[in-house]
Amino acid sequence: MSAILLVEDDVSFSEMLRRFLERHNHAVTLSYTLEDAKTKVKNATFDLVFTDLRLPDGDGIALLNHIKAKDASVPVVLMTGYAEVSSAVKAMKEGAFDYISKPFNPEEVIQVVKNALKEKQETKKPRTPEAPAPQVKPGLAAGFVSGISAASKVLYDHIDLVAPTNMSVLISGESGTGKEVVAKAIHLRSSRKNKPFIAVDCGAIPKEIASSEFFGHKKGSFTGAINDKIGHFEAANGGTLFLDEVGNLSYENQIQLLRALQERRVKPIGSNDEIEVDIRLLTATNEDLVNAVEQGDFREDLYHRLNEFFIKVPNLQERRDDLILYADFFLENANQQLHKTIIGFSPEVLKIFQNYTWPGNLRELSNVIKRATLLTTGDVIQKEVLPPELSVAPSKEGSAHSFSAKSNEKDLIVKVLQEANNNKTKAAKLLNFSRKTLYNKLKEYDLE
Repeated sequence: MSAILLVEDDVSFSEMLRRFLERHNHAVTLSYTLEDAKTKVKNATFDLVFTDLRLPDGDGIALLNHIKAKDASVPVVLMTGYAEVSSAVKAMKEGAFDYISKPFNPEEVIQVVKNALKEKQETKKPRTPEAPAPQVKPGLAAGFVSGISAASKVLYDHIDLVAPTNMSVLISGESGTGKEVVAKAIHLRSSRKNKPFIAVDCGAIPKEIASSEFFGHKKGSFTGAINDKIGHFEAANGGTLFLDEVGNLSYENQIQLLRALQERRVKPIGSNDEIEVDIRLLTATNEDLVNAVEQGDFREDLYHRLNEFFIKVPNLQERRDDLILYADFFLENANQQLHKTIIGFSPEVLKIFQNYTWPGNLRELSNVIKRATLLTTGDVIQKEVLPPELSVAPSKEGSAHSFSAKSNEKDLIVKVLQEANNNKTKAAKLLNFSRKTLYNKLKEYDLE
């Protein structure tokens, strides 16, 4: 039976939660103030602390810091209202195990308790030099934000489950949700992590040269083949090949891809020798491949070959609790890329962020924050530097947001080009574009 300290000044709510936890075989001690909770922590040992963010004589973050100074292994879970999510995120950065928003459902409480107690046990296990360290979810160092929403936790569970295997994974999600980041996370948590990760945008490969791109060619094998070329399959040998927007492959290219996957060997154009390849294949699409199969545009046998395991990447609306985490992450990136020192967002900006629908998902959020960082002259991003469409209430048809991602991107490209004195190489680097992508964008937005 685990010992839980529940710190909540709402007497009726705390009694209800106490009875619920006790029915699930937990011993619960109640506290109604910050100072009383500190006294109880001093005089007793607890396996887990649940605390409200707002207390009559302080806040849950102060209690969190007090507990962590005494015993860093004790998990602390914050209980908070929706309007206080930004404070809860701050608490996560300071060492809170998790937070749950009121009102919350019983299953969520039980799952949080289970996860917290499990982590506490793993933290207290003695480690020998040979024992591996506890696994850590991909974090900021890998360019992967460890979100705290329910949708994100399901996503991480799926990544953890499939990454150690050699299964092909089909990653689906709206444009801008971070499908390639998920693929990279799978690769980094697999046994192939020290081998190549080759990402290919299938939508950018003309069908006429797809065979050369995938399988390579020999010098002189066709007009323009002035050198030997290693294809993506050979380049990824031993590692992971990630095919983005796989639904854009022509039917002929689909046949070639299926054959390569079945035989695990490829033949460069103009060569008589086959090359054995050992790759793990990850693919992504924002299209409905099942519908494409039914329409005869995508081969059913290839679809099943790619879809040994399916991962759906949630959109930003489904990860609303992660919004501020992502905003902080993108601000940190923008500061580094633009040589700025912006420290955060005004409360008004955070409210606008939480009320906006984000049709462009994480890519749109990143673009908005980079643009705002570039325009900000003070320490905090204010409403005035945000694109106007973020403050416009959506119409019934949603027309207010229809072109927001595109307009943000165009505006950002113009600002970055100005910042870079029209040096396109520097601008492409700041935008995380290749030069080719930047030139394509300039043409698309008629900026040349």
